[in-house]
Amino acid sequence: MSLHRSHSWLKGILNGTAVVSCFFIVPKALAQVYGGCGLLCGIRNAGGITDLAQTTNITDLILMIVTFVLDITLLLAVVAIIIAGLYLITSNGDEGQKDKAKKIIFYAIIGLILILFSRVIVLLVNSIFS
Repeated sequence: MSLHRSHSWLKGILNGTAVVSCFFIVPKALAQVYGGCGLLCGIRNAGGITDLAQTTNITDLILMIVTFVLDITLLLAVVAIIIAGLYLITSNGDEGQKDKAKKIIFYAIIGLILILFSRVIVLLVNSIFS
């Protein structure tokens, strides 16, 4: 077996391990954010969508939906940064993989900034009109 083949085999194992570990790390992180009592309990404690049925005001309904969507996109941007970090770690000197990881991190950070500004704008507009 050549050195190149054994090297790509190791890279495949590292990539697989990184992907599988994301399935265990992300739910634990969500549970910690939403009360630390587990994923299902965290979802119940999040309250944003569970209060949706009890909302009678259209403004509050729109605010809840927009806030929920912004929270989900914020979480996806953080996951994109984590995946890009894994690409960077497993690039093993390959410039193409490094550039790909850097682009993902750059655009994810731009996305994070836009999401945070949108959240501020939504809260500002809500406070002006309420």
